[in-house]
Amino acid sequence: MMAQPSPNHRQHQPKYTNLFTNNYNKALLNPAYRYFIYILGAPVHLFILIYYLWNRKRDSYQVAMEEATNKLIASGYKEKLILELREQAVAKQKFFNEQIDEAKQNKEVEQLATIKLKEKATEEVNKQLELKQTEKLSLSNTFSILMKTNWFFPISFIPGILMYALIFIYSQTYLKFIFERLVMALFVILGVSTLVFTILHLSPMTPARNILGETATTEQIMKFNAIYGLDQPYLVQLWHTIKGIFTFDLGNSFAGNENVTSAIARKFPITLTLTVISLFVSMLIAIPVGIISATKRNTFWDYSFMFIALIGLSIPSFWQGLIFILNFSIKLGLLPATYNPQNALSIIMPVIVLGTGLSAAVARMTRSSMLEVINEDYILTAKAKGLAKRQVLLRHVISNAMIPIITVIGLQFGGMLGGSAVTEKVFNISGLGNYIVDKQFIPDIPAVMGGVVYTAITISLINVIIDIMYAFFDPRIRAKMKQN
Repeated sequence: MMAQPSPNHRQHQPKYTNLFTNNYNKALLNPAYRYFIYILGAPVHLFILIYYLWNRKRDSYQVAMEEATNKLIASGYKEKLILELREQAVAKQKFFNEQIDEAKQNKEVEQLATIKLKEKATEEVNKQLELKQTEKLSLSNTFSILMKTNWFFPISFIPGILMYALIFIYSQTYLKFIFERLVMALFVILGVSTLVFTILHLSPMTPARNILGETATTEQIMKFNAIYGLDQPYLVQLWHTIKGIFTFDLGNSFAGNENVTSAIARKFPITLTLTVISLFVSMLIAIPVGIISATKRNTFWDYSFMFIALIGLSIPSFWQGLIFILNFSIKLGLLPATYNPQNALSIIMPVIVLGTGLSAAVARMTRSSMLEVINEDYILTAKAKGLAKRQVLLRHVISNAMIPIITVIGLQFGGMLGGSAVTEKVFNISGLGNYIVDKQFIPDIPAVMGGVVYTAITISLINVIIDIMYAFFDPRIRAKMKQN
């Protein structure tokens, strides 16, 4: 018989035994995690399968089943069952006036008697094992049984380290939450990469013709396509592109023959810095404005702020940028017309232009969200308890109104990062948006792919941070996370 852990042995098991065993079983109930666990722990599961097949015949449960079955047969239980079942079958056939087929009848009776014999043996064995506190060996619980030994975990840790890491992540609420969001972001990045590449691949514009000129010969075009792999099948090109994205090696651009990864590494920080500063300044302005408008509803301040916000939403960014340059640079000479990293004043106008739309949207959302929360019953209760107006506002109203505001900020940040090309063009900023626009009309596939996809990666990571902030501000989301 296979040795089974005793009750006293189970009580002194290390904590990791219960941690990995319980969460392993829970994770297997989740289809998404089940496949990841099987794949990441393939060597461990292969060993579990071999162990199960090797010990199945020597398992105490199987031995007890054989003993109980033989004992029942020896006692004449099966013969008694066959006689009873045959009498029932004959009576049934006579009642329905059916012709008796003895061969068929004997076969059916034998099968049914075997099933009932097995059920009876199983019932008796389960009672015995329950008294002995012995576990039945099955493929599904072999992992749990092995984890109760002292040798399995140390031996399986190295080959199954990725599986154990996934189980540990599954056991931690917040790590699991972040991991799931990162996996979702990965699929988003793959989807964006495939979509953008497909659109560029189907574009009627020919990179070779646009770069070499209309006078280029057929041989020159074929040589150009061979150099950059444009003569390969669609799926081959897509695979090389996706592989290059995740290995940070997109090769050289068609125009200028510059390394795409190096070019993006130089230009992306400028765009990201511009967007983050615009976001920070917008929040400093918009959230207090929204709070004041909500607390002073239908007053002069409310109407004035919302009117200005409406104007901010309505003004096109390129027109606003040109007006700023015309007035503050050309007429007044206060600010530089183009961006210069060496001059801090040159970033003021781009930041204002890029952040105007965000400030207006966040201010309006803050006001509407605050007004919705102010009328809730728990706010009236807090006021009735005698809490100060400022305390009610800070502790109850603002914290509960932040979820929609955070959502708008996250969406607007993505829009700002992806839509900064217009602002960069107006102020001659050598950023990623300007770079993508210039490369789009060739189309320079490696350059455009790199710019768009790495922007999508940044936006995806920002969305993960936004989701984490949801849980920070809303206890209901934290409670739901723990339940899952």
